[in-house]
Amino acid sequence: MRLKRLHIRYYPPGIFLDYEKGGDVRTKSIDLLDLTPETDVNELVSNIRAAEPLITSSCVEQVLHAHILPLTNVAFNKSGSRFITGSYDRTCKIWDTASGEELDTLQGHKNVVYAIAFNNPYGDKVATGSFDKTCKLWSAETGKCFYTFRGHTAEIVCLAFNPQSTFVATGSMDTTAKLWDVESGEEACTLAGHFAEVISLAFNTTGDRLVTGSFDHTAILWDVPSGRKVYILAGHRGEISCVQFNWDCSLIATASLDKTCKVWDVDSGKCLATLLGHSDEILDVCFNYTGQLIATASADGTSRVYSAETFQCLCKLEGHKEEISKVCFNPQGRCILTASMDKTARVWCVSTGACLQVLEGHTDEIFSCAFNYEGDTIITGSKDNTCRIWH
Repeated sequence: MRLKRLHIRYYPPGIFLDYEKGGDVRTKSIDLLDLTPETDVNELVSNIRAAEPLITSSCVEQVLHAHILPLTNVAFNKSGSRFITGSYDRTCKIWDTASGEELDTLQGHKNVVYAIAFNNPYGDKVATGSFDKTCKLWSAETGKCFYTFRGHTAEIVCLAFNPQSTFVATGSMDTTAKLWDVESGEEACTLAGHFAEVISLAFNTTGDRLVTGSFDHTAILWDVPSGRKVYILAGHRGEISCVQFNWDCSLIATASLDKTCKVWDVDSGKCLATLLGHSDEILDVCFNYTGQLIATASADGTSRVYSAETFQCLCKLEGHKEEISKVCFNPQGRCILTASMDKTARVWCVSTGACLQVLEGHTDEIFSCAFNYEGDTIITGSKDNTCRIWH
């Protein structure tokens, strides 16, 4: 018998082993129904190895260097030389992009590591936000935990560094966002004003404004130095899924489960346009680097590109068989990357809407994707517990 492939099942927890016997490919399963957040991973792997002859030393090495539960997010550093992955296994891992080698495992959270970020453009720190209600600040070089930010009373689901790397903002299911001082490790202020979960947030490029998006159907623009509200962006009829500034920070885009995206003027707080066309929830939105284009991702299985000047739909990206959860432009603005529940990611031509490449290989939903700074490398994160690097 020879093992061909190992799959890790999220729920109910377990492992599938595809193996070859007598020329036929067969499958056996190992249930891990007693798996808990307190499970000793090394002991578990040792027990599995002792009981299952198909699990050889090389297989064990592969398991130890992978997350044992599904990934939640992936992110590059500025240069693209490293990337990080968060996981349901309570860890964040740092990887070398060129070799695929694991460089460090950031351990200490007591629940899912859901939100992750490098402090780009510097890339010497990593922030992790967890369902354990804390955010941790780490050295990207040594893996040392500088601070654990405590204060939220519910899960942290989004975070971001300001461009100057002096603050970390966290958004939580407790309806608040908080600003944390990177130097002192102290809470700078609590941004209270939403009436439901804060699901998305983003700084402008100067770092003096922060926008938060909530399940209460609104986004709020905040003044960072004072912690006061500048505007409440109200008008959506469903939960906000994503908020983004354009490059010069004159516009904010908000994506919503009401099937629309709205574009807002930062100076006045007024809605400039409602982007229509999707037949299901919009799950993600982004501007290109020059701020001239807006791309949306929807549960209807399509992505759309709109002009940020005329607000007209320029093209519709069709080809995915299930919902698209993430969308992003490459740095040059000529291509769009989408991640889908259909287990594929796709690269599209912005000008024509044509699909240039289908990235196949994952065995479960792809929920996160990103280009590196040069635009020549892509990472994808999947519920199959793997992260793939594409060149």
